[in-house]
Amino acid sequence: MIATIGLSLGAALFLAVGFVVQQHAAAEEPASERLSFRLLVKLVQRPLWLGGVAAQAAGQVLGAAALGSGPLGLVEPVMATNLLFALPLASAWNRRRFGAREWLGAAALIAGLAVFIGVGDPHGGTTAHLPWPNWVLSGGVIVVLVAGVVAVGRRRPATQQATILAAGAGMLYGLQDALTQRTMAVLGHGFVAVVVSWPAFALVAVAIIGMLLAQSAFEAAPLSASLPAITAVEPITGIAFGIGVYREYLDLTGWALGVELVGLAVAILGVYLVAASPLVTGAAATPSSAGRRSAGRTGRPGRPGGAGGAGTGLQASPATARSPGPERAGEG
Repeated sequence: MIATIGLSLGAALFLAVGFVVQQHAAAEEPASERLSFRLLVKLVQRPLWLGGVAAQAAGQVLGAAALGSGPLGLVEPVMATNLLFALPLASAWNRRRFGAREWLGAAALIAGLAVFIGVGDPHGGTTAHLPWPNWVLSGGVIVVLVAGVVAVGRRRPATQQATILAAGAGMLYGLQDALTQRTMAVLGHGFVAVVVSWPAFALVAVAIIGMLLAQSAFEAAPLSASLPAITAVEPITGIAFGIGVYREYLDLTGWALGVELVGLAVAILGVYLVAASPLVTGAAATPSSAGRRSAGRTGRPGRPGGAGGAGTGLQASPATARSPGPERAGEG
């Protein structure tokens, strides 16, 4: 279990870096590209975004190794601590110290996950020879939910749309983790077995669509509007899939269930406090940086008509950052 937790924490670190960097790049793309594969085509041409993808890929490799050695119910909650790594990253970027809100959120997230894992004791399960109805029913439910989420999100304002689309991305990321675990099991029979197996192809398709939803959410609004939803929904989906499909064990009897629910509630509260922190969103700017943003609203070249994506969420130095388009009022 120690090795699994270590790999999961390493995955969380790289995922945090990947999410933050990708949001910087996606925020500079026009709103017209949202939910279009043209968005991914444009982002692929951005070295900054590719660096974020590389960090995320490293996190997913470590996550795959964790899933290969432990159950979804253990790996998913620990990987949710990626927000704890995003917090000091934002703090260093903005040269600001942690405040009481950030420390409280970090403590709540760690305590909540510790309670959930300690009491629930997730373990066991099997990924071998699972009947088709299990996959069709569970995967179908997730696909239908994601389709519904996208349909609702299209009709909402940008900030709300970011949260809704991020929730859909979180569902697909949870399914992606489950498919990764199944693919890792097939890998034990050789690389050829992976190439000819359907989970590998399903994994690629789910990963691409999940990436599109996540980048669209990053483009629509600052990080605070999207990352909490991804971080919260992904482990919930993974845990539910692990219990329902892989038959993983999680103590759901009597008092244990109540304590686990409290632990999850505290962890979710911690996720919110950390993700909505000004250090993560970039709202806690120095007077000089605030002046630069104010000047950018009137003097910086931006997207046609002043429309477009969100602020980057972290303040880069003017010497290195590409000038984003005008920020939307009220977002973040």
